[in-house]
Amino acid sequence: MIKQLPLSFGRAKKADVRTQFAALCYRVKNSKVQILLVTSRGTRRWIIPKGWPMDGLTPGDSAAQEAWEEAGVMGRADQRPLGMFSYNKDMGADAGLPVVAMVYALKVKSLAAEFPEAAERTRKWVSRKKASQMVDSPELARILRDFDPRFLA
Repeated sequence: MIKQLPLSFGRAKKADVRTQFAALCYRVKNSKVQILLVTSRGTRRWIIPKGWPMDGLTPGDSAAQEAWEEAGVMGRADQRPLGMFSYNKDMGADAGLPVVAMVYALKVKSLAAEFPEAAERTRKWVSRKKASQMVDSPELARILRDFDPRFLA
């Protein structure tokens, strides 16, 4: 069982924290699990697709919608969260908005060449180990490194 690391909210109060839903997009190729990472629009850091809750969609379906918009991913998200990670979202002049992102596994069926944010992002398939080294959040790194789709049944 994966143990969740303590979340870091900095100086924020729990009431100040916002929730996002994130998609851990994966495929199995030659018996190896690969994770799809994308770059953020502003800093070009490697991340997984994530965004705000959407009216009428489950958290997993919101994560899948973000995966489509940010990475051109077509697939179905598991509706059970894998875990969560925290980070500060850059909101311009503010010090950053504290966010907790719930992570949902999404098995990639196909990737579109054209998608809403194609011109703003780069996407890359990497191993779980490499993905965990490329992201900034230690909490997300652990989720990526320990992810095993065999446990999703």
